[in-house]
Amino acid sequence: MNTGIRPLAWSAAALILLFLTAVPLLNLPAVFLLGVPFTVLYVLLTPISFAVHAVAILSAALLIFGPVILFVGLFFLVPAVVMGHLYKRRAPARTVLTAGGVSILGLFLLEMLLFSVLLDIQLTAELAELIRGNAETMAAQGVLPAGWNAEATEALIASSIRSLPLTLMLAALMLVVITHWLARRALARMGVDVPAFRKAREWMLPRGLVYAYLAVIVLQWIVPEGDNSYFGTAVVNLYLLLRFAFTVQTIGFFFFLAYQKGWPRIVPLIISVPVLLFPPLSLIGVFDTVFPLRKSIGKS
Repeated sequence: MNTGIRPLAWSAAALILLFLTAVPLLNLPAVFLLGVPFTVLYVLLTPISFAVHAVAILSAALLIFGPVILFVGLFFLVPAVVMGHLYKRRAPARTVLTAGGVSILGLFLLEMLLFSVLLDIQLTAELAELIRGNAETMAAQGVLPAGWNAEATEALIASSIRSLPLTLMLAALMLVVITHWLARRALARMGVDVPAFRKAREWMLPRGLVYAYLAVIVLQWIVPEGDNSYFGTAVVNLYLLLRFAFTVQTIGFFFFLAYQKGWPRIVPLIISVPVLLFPPLSLIGVFDTVFPLRKSIGKS
C-alpha cells in the first residue's frame, strides 16, 4: 500500500466498525475496536485531512443509520484525537493512556447528561429495570439461587448503582488499553514508532497508595452498610478501585517472578485468571508494594 491508500483503508475499517455497532452480537467487539482506526488515521494524516476523513465517515453512517449513530462516532473520535495527538508528540505511554482514559470517562458522563436532558433516559433507572427484568426471567427458568427474592434483587440493584462510577472507570481503562495496544502495533507495521507501555513485570505502584488503601478500609468500617450518600458511594468506589489497582500489581509481580525464574510466558497469564477472580489475592500486590519482595527474588 502506498501512503495515499492507507488512510482510505483505515477509513473504510472505521466505517465498517461503526456499522457493526448497530448489529446485535457484533456490536460489543466493534465498540472495543472502533477507536483503533480513528487513532491510526489521526497519526497518519494532518489535522485537516483527518477532519475530511472523519466527516466523510460520519456522514455515510448518518445517511444509513440516522442521527443516533453520531453519538457513537463522536464518542470514539474525541479520544482518538487526544491519543493520536500525544502519539505525534511522542508522549510516554502512561500519559497517552491517562489522557485517553480521562477523555473517555468525561464522554461517558457527558452522554449520560445528554441522554437525560434530551431523551429523558436515566441510566440508573434503565440499569435497575434491566436487572429486574433479568431476575424475573431467571426466576421463571428456575436458575436463581434458593431463597432469592425481591429484596435480594433490590440489594443487587443498589450495589450495582453504587459501583457505577467504578464500572465506568474500568470500561474507560479497558477501551483505552485495547486501542493503544492495537494502534501501536498497526503503526509500527507502517514504520511509525510509538512509545510502548512498561512491561508487565515492571509495573510498580507508589507505596503511598498502600496508606490510602488502609485509610479507605477504615472508612468502610465507619460508613454504615447500605449508605447511599455521596460520601458512602465514594468510599465504596475508592475501595474497589484501589483493590483493582493492587490486583494489577499482583499480576505484575507474577510476571516478574516468571521472568526471573525463566518460566514460559503462558504461566503468569494462567495465574492472572484466579488473581482476577479471587479479590483477596490482591493482598500479594499490597505486600509487593510495601516490602522489597522483588529484590529478594532477584538476589535468589
